[in-house]
Amino acid sequence: MNQYIPIILLLLFSATASAGEWHVDKNAQNEVRFTSEVVVLTFDGVTDQIDGYLYWEGEKMFEKNSQLQFDVDLNTVETGIGKRDRDMRDVLATDKWPVTTFKGTISEYSKIDSSVTAYRVTSKGTIFIHGVERELEVPAIVVREGDQMHVTARFMVLLKDFDIEAPSLAAFVKVSQEIHLKVDFYLSEFTEE
Repeated sequence: MNQYIPIILLLLFSATASAGEWHVDKNAQNEVRFTSEVVVLTFDGVTDQIDGYLYWEGEKMFEKNSQLQFDVDLNTVETGIGKRDRDMRDVLATDKWPVTTFKGTISEYSKIDSSVTAYRVTSKGTIFIHGVERELEVPAIVVREGDQMHVTARFMVLLKDFDIEAPSLAAFVKVSQEIHLKVDFYLSEFTEE
């Protein structure tokens, strides 16, 4: 039995060595932007407080068991007006649910250009906002830039899907149900120290 231990260890090491795991680089220029509209006004909420990872098993990117997750601290989103920031936190109940999370699997991917490592991906999963989880499909672009991975994604959510009542900015002027999100973040390869 002892003669098989080195072979078992080698197989286990090989299985873990052929995977890609990338974590959000907190020192990079990351940005999450929420855009909302009212009749004559569009405003953005912005934060750089994003965490998450991109993971796959196998030698090639997205070969199997590919996962994408990102978490955003909603208490750090700023719109440029302090009162609007406080009102937004009240509407989102960030005292109860301070983080929004998307976690999905890469369901589709295609190389954008054969001369660079750039992929168009679709991640199917769930997003958690305001205590509610909903299924969501997020299209993204993933680009390998040297020793970093750059992820950008744009998608839309409806406030009513998360039991959020669109707030009023003035009498009879409500914020749109549609909130457009843009996530733009960098990841560095995870290495055990």
